[in-house]
Amino acid sequence: MDAPLTGVVPVVPTVFRDDESVDLDGTVRVVDYLLDSRVDGLCLLANYAEQFALTDAERDQLARALLEHVAGRVPVIVTTSHYSARVAAARSRAAQDMGAAMVMLMPPFFGATITAAGPAVIEYFRQVADATDIPIMVQDAPLSPTPLPVSLLVDLVHQVPQVQYAKIEVPQAADKLHALVSALGDRLPGPFDGEESVTLIPDLDAGAKGTMPSSMVPAEIGQIVRGYLAGDRRGAVSAWEDLLPLIHFENRQCGLRAQKILLAEGGIISSDRTRAPFGPVSPRTRRGLIELAARTDPLILRWAR
Repeated sequence: MDAPLTGVVPVVPTVFRDDESVDLDGTVRVVDYLLDSRVDGLCLLANYAEQFALTDAERDQLARALLEHVAGRVPVIVTTSHYSARVAAARSRAAQDMGAAMVMLMPPFFGATITAAGPAVIEYFRQVADATDIPIMVQDAPLSPTPLPVSLLVDLVHQVPQVQYAKIEVPQAADKLHALVSALGDRLPGPFDGEESVTLIPDLDAGAKGTMPSSMVPAEIGQIVRGYLAGDRRGAVSAWEDLLPLIHFENRQCGLRAQKILLAEGGIISSDRTRAPFGPVSPRTRRGLIELAARTDPLILRWAR
């Protein structure tokens, strides 16, 4: 990347057929929709892509095929999280060799109780950095029980300079982003928010330069972020507030299934299947999501038609 990555970088969902096999053609079609949404980058194999339900072979197949399809049109981040520093480093090197512009990792953990202390977290990311030459994004997500206080993240950036991006999606994200930006300045060129952009405006006010939402409304979120970064905060706030009920519904009622439901409803993919034991939402919730989305007329419901 010639310049720091900013803006909207949605997670590409892994599309499955009704029999739960990977639908590679469907996933490529989602990438085409996202590129037409004017996104600034893409993120593969994240939690919202159901990375936890994929085999290593499926991960490699998806990463290779999607990176080849994007062919450098936008930067692509590949999620390479794993408890083992050795495995995470190998995954990260493989992603770089396939053409990834960046890798994203959560700190090491396994289950609810196996975590890592501060120095071990820094050493973990150091091993990934030693295996790669591309920037690293640390993902501070509620899914991980390994704590990442501001002081540790500041030490991490100072001691492992390849850690140039941080996706903050924990409670009170805005205060954490503000503290990181204040402490690190240009040493952290990529402070990002997450959680489907549900706290987007407070996080931008705190110094976030980008957001990593789902693939549900990236075109619309992109307009908001571009407007904000161009100085039109009032217009960005108004547009975000119009979109917020739908984002809240996604975040609190559906989770990662929302994007697949609307991708299927819009004719972009043929199945909104998730892999068992992660089941579908109730018919009532599905109807509520589609009804709410229709009010905003998002690109996801129009692109294929």
